[in-house]
Amino acid sequence: MHGALQGIRILDLTRVLAGPYCSMIFADMGAEVIKLEIPGRGDDSRKYVPQVNGESSYYMNLNRNKKGITLNLKSEEGKEIFKELVKNVDILIENFRPGTMEKMGLGYETLREINPALIYGAVSGFGQYGPYSDRPGYDIISQAMGGMMSVTGWPSGEATRTGTAIGDVLGGLNLAIGILAAYNNRLRTGKGQLVDVSLVDSVVSSLEIITQIYLQNGTIPQRIGNRYESVYPYDSFRTKDGSIVIGCGNNKLFSSLAKLMEQPELIDDPLFCENPLRVKNHTLLKPIVEGWLADKKSDEAVQMIQDAGVPAAPIYSIDQVVADPHIAGAREMFVEVEHPVAGPMKVTGCQIKFSDTKSGVRTPAPTLGQHTDEILKKYLGMDDSDIARLREQQIL
Repeated sequence: MHGALQGIRILDLTRVLAGPYCSMIFADMGAEVIKLEIPGRGDDSRKYVPQVNGESSYYMNLNRNKKGITLNLKSEEGKEIFKELVKNVDILIENFRPGTMEKMGLGYETLREINPALIYGAVSGFGQYGPYSDRPGYDIISQAMGGMMSVTGWPSGEATRTGTAIGDVLGGLNLAIGILAAYNNRLRTGKGQLVDVSLVDSVVSSLEIITQIYLQNGTIPQRIGNRYESVYPYDSFRTKDGSIVIGCGNNKLFSSLAKLMEQPELIDDPLFCENPLRVKNHTLLKPIVEGWLADKKSDEAVQMIQDAGVPAAPIYSIDQVVADPHIAGAREMFVEVEHPVAGPMKVTGCQIKFSDTKSGVRTPAPTLGQHTDEILKKYLGMDDSDIARLREQQIL
């Protein structure tokens, strides 16, 4: 399968989520990703649940399409082997705490001397510089200090983390974007560079209008449930058997909804005739919409609203997401792989689709060190006796 990034070689030192999510995207698009792990232990997420035959689904989902090697970077010979590998790759990705690679003598300034064209991608909690750069960073830290938790949840509730590790995912996405931009620059100049992404910065960037509300008028945004700060009705609404979401992003859509509800007078109502007024008077408008929905089941209501040209959707549980004919079927967002230990299983598919170069899951995640021999022979010219000696010395 020919991928858009075929021919790009990446050395991946990352573990758990933010870094592996970034390198997963590259691997799904055809790059050769060589995942380097600690001998005997590997990525911390190999111990995460759920487990299938002793293999972590968490790890297997994020590390499909990659080749796995082990190398002891605390040994001098291990460091020399690492440097030789660096000469043979386009991109290196790591998500250690800033300064960790430098302490091992393998920081960016050292590696750029070995490979001036190297693109060095680093994602960390607070970035490579600044007063907090040496602090450890996890997703929940980024959501807390980036402001996301303060505006997530219900007005009467506590600050709430999103249902997934969105700070890590945003960090991984931004690192992928930055690395691709640096690669494009290298095509013009021949020079590599350091790409520095912070989880906290990534969360702050994602807040978009939330920070603007404060910067423009000094109001500190609060938790507002499922409502959106800028437009209304753009919220969740109760139905006869549950809840749905409706998104009216402009006057035309609101007019269509009002006509569907057989309440056209709302269109010119001085409380609701313009979007800023609907946002201001959302507490008056929401009961009107829910009153109309009170005798309608969710599926029926969604169909009616969609038929009127207004965006609406059911609120899926995960089993409904996995079974949906569009998401799971046509868009192939859940695909089967055959893992050598876990056996047949499903992982999340690639979210980026191409008209020409195919993206997707080609191979399962590697077992610990599965491709060590292959990589050392292919790129460093080692033979079986060399590799046997390194294993005996616990370098591999």
